[in-house]
Amino acid sequence: MEENYAKTEEDVMSRTFPTPDQAAFVFDLDGTLVDSVYQHVISWQEALRDVGIELSVWRIHRKIGMSGGLFMQGVLRELREAGREFTDQEVEQLHNLHASHYLPRVPEIQPLPGARELLAHLSEAGIPWSIATSGRRVGAAPMLEKLEVDPQHPMVTRDEVKRAKPDPDLFLAGAAVLDMAPSNCIVVGDSIWDMLAARRAGALGVGLLSGGYGENELERAHAFRVYADPWDLLSHLDELGIRAER
Repeated sequence: MEENYAKTEEDVMSRTFPTPDQAAFVFDLDGTLVDSVYQHVISWQEALRDVGIELSVWRIHRKIGMSGGLFMQGVLRELREAGREFTDQEVEQLHNLHASHYLPRVPEIQPLPGARELLAHLSEAGIPWSIATSGRRVGAAPMLEKLEVDPQHPMVTRDEVKRAKPDPDLFLAGAAVLDMAPSNCIVVGDSIWDMLAARRAGALGVGLLSGGYGENELERAHAFRVYADPWDLLSHLDELGIRAER
């Protein structure tokens, strides 16, 4: 019996098995790498007020990160006006109004704790990563400087995909710019919409609490792990099976 086992073990050890590509990361931006969720919330409240819609801050927060069309559907439901629809032109107008209120707040936005260190560590370790954000490039680009990231680093914004979250388009594109299969990617986000989009993309979702969603909510949305912020994630990369390339 021992001889047969030895032969079997030797046979197994001599075989070569296909090795999957190194895991890659696709990061959401707002609430995941930079502390900007509440600036977005207030800017949306002001944009809605500009067109005569009053909505509480907490109700807006629950919808941050969704596509514009779905966001407005949710707004109408909150207003109990589900029979009404927003035209594409009205949605675009609201996006422009939001930008007019948000962009002056950009200078006050700072990276979340550990965000710079996390991205630097991944780069030094040879682990690919990209950013995929539902924000427009005009608002997202200045965040790269705050994160001390090369402006040419792979990033996908809402301007470059057909649909925003919770559709998977952004995270599929975030994997594609790294030339990686979505199944080899770890999507890191702070909202349930990030986790839903990650699942639909076929990627592994990891949640952060830094955008205001609770641990239970993120786990119900199929987050594999939930961490407090980028620093906490950096401290637990081993739990995701991450190894530096050698």
